[in-house]
Amino acid sequence: MRIVALAGGIGGARFLRGLRAVEPDAEITAVVNTGDDLWLHGLKVCPDLDTVMYTLGGGISTERGWGREDESFVVQEELSAYGVGPDWFGLGDRDVATHLVRTRMLRAGYPLSQVTEALCRRWAPGVALIPASDDRIETHVVIDDPETGEPGSRERRAVHFQEWWVRHHAEPTAHGFASVGRDQATACPAALAAIADADVVLLAPSNPVVSIGTIVDVPGMRAALAQAPGPVVGISPIIGGQAVRGMAEACLSAVGVEVSAEGVARHYGARSEGGLLDGWLVHSGDTADVPGVAVRSVPLLMTDAEATAAMVREALDVVGLATGATGERGV
Repeated sequence: MRIVALAGGIGGARFLRGLRAVEPDAEITAVVNTGDDLWLHGLKVCPDLDTVMYTLGGGISTERGWGREDESFVVQEELSAYGVGPDWFGLGDRDVATHLVRTRMLRAGYPLSQVTEALCRRWAPGVALIPASDDRIETHVVIDDPETGEPGSRERRAVHFQEWWVRHHAEPTAHGFASVGRDQATACPAALAAIADADVVLLAPSNPVVSIGTIVDVPGMRAALAQAPGPVVGISPIIGGQAVRGMAEACLSAVGVEVSAEGVARHYGARSEGGLLDGWLVHSGDTADVPGVAVRSVPLLMTDAEATAAMVREALDVVGLATGATGERGV
């Protein structure tokens, strides 16, 4: 079986780990969000790609869910002592080595996809990791500037997504998102080729706006998904009206999407109507009525390896339902 999964960071990485465990013999390709990427201290940092790579390769910090295990932050402390910022984004010493290798290869002319492939030779993630694009795409957010005025009368400015997410914990009101560089970018050819050959495409339970949404909005990606030979099945990141991790509620509210499993499914839309989905998994007790999309209600909390594996099995099982276009709702 050839499986393609679109994924963001922590949630996407855990989903992929379960997918690999359930389908060890499958040819799995993970198309990973690059909108969170940024340059820090002259180094190219790819948070989502690294989180997936470290998680599947056994090097992730299990306590934090990002960065390396047994990490130290001596370099970050020294930069702070020099008064060099930003100090709100921590780069661990082990992690810096990854960014040094990546930056050196990029400056030598290698595309990000080849750099990622080279980095993965060490980590052996067991799936093919492909950036959504080899080109620069960075998500920026228009926010109420917390450093000006009083709440309700503050000026607006655009900041990198990481500054809003990590530094400000998504507290300043977001008024919209922009993918800087997207209009000049193209989808990674390897990602398009994988989708064209996929038996099924899975949308991991990652942020619908700044992870899955950013991937889908890369020029060429939406058309490839529309023409995918197999069904496209998504897993809701919203359970009981709340995001399981992170602050996806703020992202959904900023783009006018209801924070619910049905709201996200309708935001994605049915593939038969020009959207993305053939099938959709919601958490037990949640419902979603989306014409043209086969919906199933199952446990979605990835509390441990067994629970994650069970969720993945349900996602693959709903593939047959979606292919059959039975129109089942909220089973």
